Amino acid sequence: MFKQDDPKKCSAAKLVKFGIAKNVRSTTSSTLILDPFADRMILKNDRLTANSITGIDCSWKFAAETFVKKFPGIHRKLPPLFAGNPVNYSKLNKLTTVEAISGALFIMEFNDLAHEMLNKFKWGHTFYDLNKNLLEDYSKARLEEEIKYILKEYDIYDIAVEHS
Repeated sequence: MFKQDDPKKCSAAKLVKFGIAKNVRSTTSSTLILDPFADRMILKNDRLTANSITGIDCSWKFAAETFVKKFPGIHRKLPPLFAGNPVNYSKLNKLTTVEAISGALFIMEFNDLAHEMLNKFKWGHTFYDLNKNLLEDYSKARLEEEIKYILKEYDIYDIAVEHS
């Protein structure tokens, strides 16, 4: 947690407070790092290579400079998802840390844990409601190429390319 945002709105801090996540100072080579600038997208198969998920909690204002740092681990970006949080509601890819982690969990089919995390937030169900069908389809994709087809089916491919 880089503590760059309003601490009252920090979803990562709330996850730590409830014992669902840990605040870590360093990462390991076997953790999946949620990195919006990664070259590869997360796929269901990543559950076989990673033993944990790390969300780097920073402000979107400082994301580019934060992710220049090298965090050991398996770097993956999420496929396009809509924010359900009140600050960035329905914006593509402007997710809170809890939305990013739960999105990754849904894609890797750890649905119960993803719901447990989202249930700690009044708006958590909104993230799931906005993305339910996308998340189900993403969890079936075996190759990144399939994500493009999913986005075209939902008629958001052009929007997603603009925001990536």
